[in-house]
Amino acid sequence: MTTRYDGIGEGYATRRRSDPELEACLHAALGDARSVVNVGAGTGSYEPHDRRVIAVEPSRVMAAQRPPGNPAVRGKAQALPLHDQSVDAAMTVLSLHHWHPDQEAGVRELCRVARNQIAIVTIDARVSAEMWLMAEYLHEVRELDLQIFPAPDDIVQWLDRPAEIEVVQTSRNSPDHNLLSFWAHPERVLDPEARAATSGFARMTAAVVERVVHAVRVDLRTGAWDERHGALRARSHYDAGLRLIRAAFR
Repeated sequence: MTTRYDGIGEGYATRRRSDPELEACLHAALGDARSVVNVGAGTGSYEPHDRRVIAVEPSRVMAAQRPPGNPAVRGKAQALPLHDQSVDAAMTVLSLHHWHPDQEAGVRELCRVARNQIAIVTIDARVSAEMWLMAEYLHEVRELDLQIFPAPDDIVQWLDRPAEIEVVQTSRNSPDHNLLSFWAHPERVLDPEARAATSGFARMTAAVVERVVHAVRVDLRTGAWDERHGALRARSHYDAGLRLIRAAFR
């Protein structure tokens, strides 16, 4: 089983650490669940430490970066290696777009194995498309995200239990350096390691990346970026499109 992250997953453990604000929202959504499956578990970010967690991760590169004693079961979202209703809750964090085009099947699997709570962290691509990086420079990611991220309302329709969509603003100081975190840090576009820790940049051709890096470098040097977006430097939080879908039987 070879996956995309076997090629682009190096270094995620250092650049993609849990954001405490998102983590608190996510763990609250898990309610009183004592057993949780984390699908697309990656390096283990956002997993609760006070519950039994079964991590499911298809990439050997990502699984190898998990903490010692916290292994992952190799598997895919669309065919979870678990029995029906075998855990209290299911969670997945910024993984759904990698299930394309079988996201509905993956969400149905979360419903199958979880007795109660389901927590899905995803991106509303209609909102992230308006962030300066996608709107002005990285058009290819904007168009790709609009294709591969299911709308939050569609995800709610796929679930078999009542659900709600929560807006989660991204903090300027977030230690999770996903692509949305760039809203406050245009200089990260110039950092190869920062770019490599995002699937958005990692999936682009070298020509696209070089074009975007050059354009952002010029606009930072000339002050053009700050003329258009300098007000963002004074903000602590920003809605870049991050969404938490909370579902549970009532």
